[in-house]
Amino acid sequence: MTHTKHENHDHQHGPDCGHKSFVHGDHIDYVHDGHIHREHDGHWDECEPTEHRVHENHDHQHGPHCGHEAVRHGDHVDYIHDGHRHALHEGHWDEH
Repeated sequence: MTHTKHENHDHQHGPDCGHKSFVHGDHIDYVHDGHIHREHDGHWDECEPTEHRVHENHDHQHGPHCGHEAVRHGDHVDYIHDGHRHALHEGHWDEH
């Protein structure tokens, strides 16, 4: 993942900050204003994919009643489970 610092981010995310959070791999992401941020070495980074990665063998169809957490992310919805974020892309699911 490319290290993209979120500039001018004075807000301190945490358990009681009011923003949605979820475990993403080895860290916690915080969602607000369509951005997903993670803490990194005392500052906040955008937690965005840097390449197109298809989630292979993903037969489950995410949707409003699938049981997985949905997070609005820019112009789409990510579905979160097992430390992964999935986004629908051209008929398949991407790792996001």
